[in-house]
Amino acid sequence: QVQLVESGGGLVQPGGSLRLSCATSGFTSDRYAIGWFRQAPGKEREGVSCIHSRSRSTNYADSVKGRFTISRDNAKNTVYLQMNSLKPEDTAVYYCATYAANPWQLCTVVTGAYEYWGQGTQVTVSS
Repeated sequence: QVQLVESGGGLVQPGGSLRLSCATSGFTSDRYAIGWFRQAPGKEREGVSCIHSRSRSTNYADSVKGRFTISRDNAKNTVYLQMNSLKPEDTAVYYCATYAANPWQLCTVVTGAYEYWGQGTQVTVSS
């Protein structure tokens, strides 16, 4: 069974950085994508970034381009989200999720495409 566990959230000042981790297990092939999403209080869940397991192609929401970087370490079965220049509006619960994806297609950050989700980790950006 596919499992995803997020970690690395916390409280950080505006302009600071955090690195989130998504530890994965249970995959039977490498044809999948891992995405990061976030949900702020009273708002819908939104896609942040994604990466394909085989091609390592990536995709980002416009709101985080140039500030966030997604990467993966296959040896550790872990996907990371490096978040720099954090803003108060980045405050949210961050989730990682996965769906079966072909390596020749750009992964999507559309929430409805994803099948399995982690439990989330809180990120708070405040002075």
